Amino acid sequence: MQVKSDAFLRCSKCRKVLFSKEFERNLRVCGSCGHHHRISADERIRITFDEGTFQELDRGLRSCDPLEFPDYREKLEKGAKATGRHDSVIRGTAMIEGRPVSAAVADFAFMGGSMGSVAGEKIARTIELAIERRIPAVIFTATGGARMQEGLLSLMQMAKTAAACRKASDEGVPFVCVFTDPTMAGVLASYASLADVILAEPGALVGFAGARVSAQAGVGRVPDNFQTSEYNFEHGMIDAVVQRKDLRSTLARVVDHLSANL
Repeated sequence: MQVKSDAFLRCSKCRKVLFSKEFERNLRVCGSCGHHHRISADERIRITFDEGTFQELDRGLRSCDPLEFPDYREKLEKGAKATGRHDSVIRGTAMIEGRPVSAAVADFAFMGGSMGSVAGEKIARTIELAIERRIPAVIFTATGGARMQEGLLSLMQMAKTAAACRKASDEGVPFVCVFTDPTMAGVLASYASLADVILAEPGALVGFAGARVSAQAGVGRVPDNFQTSEYNFEHGMIDAVVQRKDLRSTLARVVDHLSANL
């Protein structure tokens, strides 16, 4: 009997061979070591929000090439082919167990989930819509940080998104952020760390500079779990590390609680 070549795959962490169908049923979490593999934004939307309730907004927004950065247009086209969208962040409205939310989900497959002018604008609009409608904002991060091809226009998104977070705080509108692998650099240093409640998937890379940069800075020996969800939880930067299978129910409880006074 011939076995299809795609019937099995290997875990990227423990290297164990897994049944593809079982792996997908387990939400792309290794049944052997528990490693949470990356998933697409579309899959994240499917497993998180009530079926059929996600309504995408601003789908047509596209990044331009203000600096005429070498190969940037080609990378934008490659990201579009990989994800079917024009940028790294998808935003819209949705329901979580009957509760309305303003939501945004980053897709690492589009230029490493980097935050350029479009991604920053979508994040700001996600939070602004939450303020307007008096509903919680829920944002999933998956990013290497700011998009260098847009230079200062990209770095400006840190200030813009942080300002939106401040406005939400002043208005008493809750913001929940979920860190997935990876959540790094400019995104972590701006809106991601300003959420009222921060959840994270197990083992996600979370930090400002990468491990190699930290080593070059001469910080000395670091713990084995340095720059992981667990390390940040131990040091008070994250409120809870939640298994992927439990994220929907956990978010539902958090959103229900935070919606009570809106």
